[in-house]
This record gives sequence, structure tokens and C-alpha cells, in this order.
Amino acid sequence: MGNNDFREIIEENVVDETEAIGEAEVEAQEVSVEDDDKGYEDICYICHRTERIVGKMIKIPGNICICNDCMQRTFDTMNYGGFPMDGFMMSPDMLGGHSKAAEGEDEEDGTKEKKSGKRLGKIPTISMINLADLQGFGMPHAKKIKKRKPDEKREPVIDIHNIPAPHKIKASLDEYIVGQEHAKKVMSVAVYNHYKRVGDTSEDGIEIEKSNMLMIGPTGCGKTYLVKTLAKLLDVPLAITDATSLTEAGYIGDDIESVVSKLLAAADNDVDRAEQGIIFIDEIDKIAKKRNANQRDVSGESVQQGMLKLLEGAEVEVPVGASSKNAMVPMTTINTKNILFICGGAFPDLDEIIKERLNKAAAIGFKSDLKDKYDKDENILQKATTEDVRKFGMIPEFLGRLPVMFTLEALTEDMLVRILTEPKNAIVKQYQKLLGMDEVKLEFAQEALESIAKSAKEKKVGARALRSIIEEFMLDIMYEIPKDENIGMVTITKEYVEKTGGPQIQMRGCLAIEQK
Repeated sequence: MGNNDFREIIEENVVDETEAIGEAEVEAQEVSVEDDDKGYEDICYICHRTERIVGKMIKIPGNICICNDCMQRTFDTMNYGGFPMDGFMMSPDMLGGHSKAAEGEDEEDGTKEKKSGKRLGKIPTISMINLADLQGFGMPHAKKIKKRKPDEKREPVIDIHNIPAPHKIKASLDEYIVGQEHAKKVMSVAVYNHYKRVGDTSEDGIEIEKSNMLMIGPTGCGKTYLVKTLAKLLDVPLAITDATSLTEAGYIGDDIESVVSKLLAAADNDVDRAEQGIIFIDEIDKIAKKRNANQRDVSGESVQQGMLKLLEGAEVEVPVGASSKNAMVPMTTINTKNILFICGGAFPDLDEIIKERLNKAAAIGFKSDLKDKYDKDENILQKATTEDVRKFGMIPEFLGRLPVMFTLEALTEDMLVRILTEPKNAIVKQYQKLLGMDEVKLEFAQEALESIAKSAKEKKVGARALRSIIEEFMLDIMYEIPKDENIGMVTITKEYVEKTGGPQIQMRGCLAIEQK
């Protein structure tokens, strides 16, 4: 029996099932499904590939779509061993025909049906399976991918005329980030050139290459916050991922394509927007080559090699709504040609490699350099070169796809004081807003701010220490203020920060007299 015979039998069963449900109810269901899925691609129920990858699909009742490959594979399985063909399904009775013995029985009984009451020509094995009942175990309906119509004229996602100039981008970054003048200038120019490349539609044969970036800076200097602010100003999809969980394909951990999958989720599963977004890979120094050559490096050099095609630009098949590929997750294809990759890391012990290179010129004599000359240099990372990063463990092919490399400055005490008060989202402004909801004014003495910055500098974790220090001494104030409605103003003093005194509290009556 061929595939065509099975197609006729399956279609006959589907028609019978439709008649049992009722034609009016089926039409109403189809209309509602079309309205819900309008503008989204169909996904194969079996292989979970999208309509753009496999082409037009076959739809069966229950809002189930099956691609031609899976349907043909099902027919082949049924034809070559998926069902017990011999003596059971190959019999004339099962195919709708009648043997002479059966005809004799029918004539004696005066009917053309068997004693069981079932009409011949059906396949019991298939008629008992209702795929609609299995949707709860299939692909999730919440993960939908928007359709792409190649013939439809669509407006570009990124309009080059709306991208601000580099000096305007830097001016916007200055409102949120203190210091890091060189880093802000480099990022402004690189991002502006990248989106000029994306919006270029000329056909003069000149193709502009991508300007992927590598940020190097100590912990807490603002690498992640810089990228977040930049993406917010440009209003483009941004995905922030961590390189520590990435592993080689086939090992436990996130696949390399998961970084692109997170960008697709940030773009609300819109492939066109995702293909022009920004991916920030933090902790990139954690995938450096391992110095122990006796073990397989599944999360180091192999991950760098796997990321080469992503950084340069290639069409990759990524899971939708998951970090790894599996049989229950739909897949889609994304071209990373116009995706801007920004990699950042603290690169611990890179300063030792830099010092070793700089001290090679040291010699015996009066004019020789001291070996401890650079020990107290906090901005030693600014002297880093591509060769230093390669010795750290990054392969040359990986560094070659990150042409823009720059270093962030270490935060000084003066910069930490400015971080407390100057940015739009400064920590002091956040607490002033919190107490302002209780109609209480909060002030910080200048000596108190300097004491906070000094304590944060000693912790050596950058600006992250500021929040923890303020949270510690603001706990009692945030707890006690709501108790007394007569409190009108609280001033944080240096003694209170250093735990040698208390804050200055003014009542509403006294505060009103002073204001007059």
C-alpha cells in the first residue's frame, strides 16, 4: 500500500471527525485562531521549525500545523514498519473492500456493516489519536514569531536620520555617567558608525565592516551601566548575557546561540528588530584559554571559536524562549550581520602581564626603571595592548573580530562623591525621593559624602560599594521616620556615617520658622 492510499484514509477520518464536531463550530474556531495568529508565523507541531524555514504547512483540525517533511516522514514510517501491515492493515476489510466471505456474511445479516457496528475502511490506530488533546505537551503557544513578508515594503527599523551625532550621544551619557570621558567618546563614535552601516542602502560596492567593541575595566567602574544607558538612549533591543555559563555544544550549560536568543526575546520575538540590536557579553574574560592543557577546555577556547561566526556575521538557528536547543522548543533563523556585539570584562591579573612587559626595559644602572614603578598605578589597564590580552588567554581570531578596544578608568574618591549626587539616577536622589513621599527632606553634608566615598574606595569593588554603605546607615532612619509625623528634615553627618554620632533632625515647626 502506497502513501496516496494512507492520505485518502487519513483525509476520510479527518472529514468524519469534522462532521462529528459540527461544521459551524469548526468554522468559528478557525476564524478565532486566524485572528489570534494574524501576523505570526506557523510552527510545525512535530519539529518546531517556523514557516519561513520549512515553507507552507499542512493544517489539520485543532489548530495544528505540520510541515511537509514531517508529514512525509510520518507516511514513510507507516508504510515501512510503523504499523503492523501484514495480515492486519493490508487486508481488504481494513482498506474498505469486502472479501467474498464478508459479503456472504453481510447478505445473511442483511447489512453491510460488521457485527461490531463499525464501518469498514477506517484505521482504528489513527482515529483514536486526537492531536488537539496533546497540545499541552507540545510547543508553548506563548512563544510566537512574527511573520516576514519579503514582498512587503517595510520601513527600516533603524532610521539613520534619527540617530543622534556622536557629540549628542556623549552629552546624553554625561547626564547619567560620571567620568569615563574616553570610553564614552569611543562608544559614541562606534555606535554611530555602526548604525550608519546598518542604514546604508547605497550600491557602490563599498561594504563597511562591523565595529564590535571590547571593554576592559576594573569591577564596579560602570561597564554594564554604560551599555544599558546607551541602549536606552537609542531605543534599540538590548540583551545582556554572561559568558560564564557558555559551554561548547554537547556539554551542560548554555549554547553559544543563547546570546542571540536572549536578544530575540528582548525584541519581543521580532526578528527584524533583533537583527539590528545590541548584545553585551559580560565577564568575557572568563572564557579565556585554560593554562592546564591536561583537561578538555569546554568553556574556554572552544567557546571563543564558536563565537567567531556570531561576531563576524552569519545566519544561525536559535531557540525561541529557551537557552538551549531541544525537541520541544521552536527554532528560527537570525542573521547576526547587523548586530553590534560589545564584550566587557575586568580581566583580573592582566595588570601583572602589563607590568611584566613594561619592566622588560629595566636594567642595572642609574638610568634603569624600578620594578615597582607601576605597582601603585590604578590605571595600569589603560596601557593594555592586544598582545597583552592575547597572553591573558584570548585567541587572535577572537580579538580580530573586536577591532575597537578601550579601557575604563578606575574610580577615584572624587569620582565616587560625584556619583553619589550628580547623575540623574544618583543614589542620594533616590533616597531623597523615598523620604519625600513621607514629606521629609533629606540632606547629606559634604563631609558625610566624602566619608562614604572613602569607605567605598577601601572596599575595592567600585561604585557597587556605595549602595551597600548607604543602605547600612539609612536602615534606622527609614525605619524610624514613619513613626513620627513631626519630623520635617534629616541631615546625614560625617559622625553618623562613621558611627561616632547621630544625624541632625529638625521638626516641622522649627523648619517652618527657619524658612520664614
